[in-house]
Parts: sequence; C-alpha cells; structure tokens
Amino acid sequence: MILEMKVPSPGESITEVEIAEWLVEDGDYVEKDQAIAEVDSDKATLELPAEESGVITLKAEVGDAVAVGEVVCLIDTEGAKPDGASDGAESTMGSGDEGGDGNAEKDLKKEEAKASDDNNAKAPQPNQAKETYASGVASPAAKKILSEKGIETSSVKGTGKDGRITKEDAVKAVPSMGTPGNAGRGESRSKLSMLRRKVAERLVSVKNETAMLTTFNEVDMTPIFELRKKYKEDFKSKHGVGLGFMSFFTLAVVKALKEYPSVNSMIDGKEMISYDFCDISIAVSGPKGLMVPVIRNAENLSFRGVESEVKRLAIRAREGEITVDEMTGGTFTITNGGVFGSMLSTPIINPPQSAILGMHNIVERPIVRDGAIAIAPIMYVALSYDHRIIDGKESVGFLVAIKEALESPEELLMNGNVERALEL
Repeated sequence: MILEMKVPSPGESITEVEIAEWLVEDGDYVEKDQAIAEVDSDKATLELPAEESGVITLKAEVGDAVAVGEVVCLIDTEGAKPDGASDGAESTMGSGDEGGDGNAEKDLKKEEAKASDDNNAKAPQPNQAKETYASGVASPAAKKILSEKGIETSSVKGTGKDGRITKEDAVKAVPSMGTPGNAGRGESRSKLSMLRRKVAERLVSVKNETAMLTTFNEVDMTPIFELRKKYKEDFKSKHGVGLGFMSFFTLAVVKALKEYPSVNSMIDGKEMISYDFCDISIAVSGPKGLMVPVIRNAENLSFRGVESEVKRLAIRAREGEITVDEMTGGTFTITNGGVFGSMLSTPIINPPQSAILGMHNIVERPIVRDGAIAIAPIMYVALSYDHRIIDGKESVGFLVAIKEALESPEELLMNGNVERALEL
C-alpha cells in the first residue's frame, strides 16, 4: 500500500512550511515514527516523523515551500526491508552449530566472499555517474560550512547520493588559489529560511506601522552584584539553577508594568487591549534565528521560578525543541544584547506588543556617588515603545521604575527579606 504523507498543521494561523532538510534519502527504508525531515514554519522548526514503516519516495526538495495538507513524500508500506546485520549473525551461528569448526570456517569464507562481491557491486563504476536535480546540491550543514569558508558550491564535487554535497565534502573542501587579483573575492548565495523571512517581514512592518521611539537610562548594578556574590552559591546548591540577571530584570519589569499598565497593552484596530497579567517574552538566539519563548504569568513567579523557566525555555529554543505555543501570546519582551557585547541599541518592538526592554553589557564606568567620583558596574538600558498608546511621560516613568527597582532590589523586589525572597 502506498501511504501519502501530508504536511500536518504546526499551529494556528500557519498555512505553509518550508522543507529545511531531509533526514533520509529517496528510496531509503524508514521505520514508523522515525524523523524523516525538518520543516520550517514562520515561528519554529519542527521534525516530521514517518507515519508508517516502508520505502520512502520524496516528493519535495529542500527549500520548497509546501502548503499544510500537501503531500511531501510517499511511503510504500509493502516495500522490502533491507537485510540487516542480524541476518548474517544468524547464518554464522547456524553454520557453527551444524558443522563444527571446519564448516564454520568454510561458511565464514563464503560470507567474506559474498560481502566482497556486494562491496564491489556497490562501488561506484566509472560510467555510472549521472546528473540529477540533486547533483551539486549542498546539505544545510554543508552549505553553512562552505559559506564560512567562502567556497562556491559549484567548485565542490559531491560524494553523496546523486552527487549531493555532504557535510564531510564541505569539511574537506579547500579554497582554490584562483586567478591573480581575484583571491578572497568570492561570494555565495543561500535562500533565507521561512523563519528568517518572517522575522524580516515583521521587523519591517513594525518600523512602517508603529510610531516607535526609544528612551534610555543607566543602571548602577552594584547592589545586584553584591547580592549575587553573597547568595549565588547557596541559591544554586538549593535550587539547581544560577542566580542570574534575568530574574532581577523580569521581576523589575513586572513591578513597572503594574505601575504603568499602558506599557502592558497593545492596539487592536481602534481599541487598546490592556492585560492584568504579565506574559514576558525572552529573546533567545537559536540555531534557526531569533526565538522569543514566553514566561507565562511572571507576576506569580519568585526568583527561583523565573530562573528555572528562563533556563528551561532557553535550552528548548537552542536545541530546536521549542513549540509554537511556547512562543505565542507575550505581552512584553526583554532582549539582552549584552551577552554579545552590545553597549547600546534601539530594540525593535515584537508585534503585536507595544514595548520592549533592551539590556546591554555591563562596564565599569566613573559615576558620581554621594558627591564623589566612584567606579561602578553600569548597564545602559533602552525602552522602545509605540508612541500611539504610550506617552513620553509613561515610557520615561516606566524605565525609571525599572532603574529604581534594580538599584534597590532588596527593598523594592525582595520586601526587605533577601533570604525569604530567594527561598533560602
């Protein structure tokens, strides 16, 4: 029986996906539930499992955009499963049982001769090479490696099936010396993934469709440094997660959102929707691009709860396991460019939200404290907001509220009891 495998719906509002990578080749035998492909939607990368066991026939190529419900491969459920190593083991065992050492030796020689014949039959013959649509096509991993090396795919001979360029081919490839004057001037082209194209589309729409402004401030991180230095070991040993900066910033954002509810709002046509809960999106750099998993009901979480959730979501995003549901529905976003060394930036709003907080690197700078010059760890923070529903007074007040909470965390975030707040 021939089974038609169709693209399942990855989530609400998603009508199309893109074949990111086939994990099997045309004609392979696949087992039921085996991952056969990775597909990109505009929100996440998902694995496509085989619905039945059998011989697979691919009906779409890497890079093809296919609609939800469209057939991407066929599985012949009556296709013969290739002989496995177990068959040879059983044959050898039978020979030994029946004929003793002499017969076992003869049978072993027969097996070796048969294996040699099979290898010769499988070895590529000089006149059997043929050009197909796959010839010279690089796998996603190979394409990335070649791009980093600055090598054109056309200059690499693929050793994979039908001439495909494998990861091993890319690793072994070396740039040619080229002609004089052209060394180091190569270029390469690669198609943007559906996720990357969707992110680009959304970012452009935000710039065009919102009245986006950015306001800045600076935070003296000394109090947080001191708290972390004193309690981070006890916190980690008790809770199994580190006491990072994200819990302080997330809880400071929650406090500020309660004071300035318009920042926790969004526009829907001619109406403004405000929320009495704080679903905080955390921007994470994943293998397929920017991901924004959501910490649900952050207003109900403790320092331990925030750190545990940040760690869980970051791991899932970086390992490509994050789901569409886990990245949908945030009311406010925090992005940390400081992990990459950014000193200052103007983050772009994550639609349909109305504001985003940008964190940056922490650098020792001279400041005035109690009338004297002091050196302190300073972070610049930025709030980008939609001026259509958030006024300048509210945006500045919101950022000041975050600054005050971070510079007085024991009083404003921990209610004067650090050990209780950290659940130590």
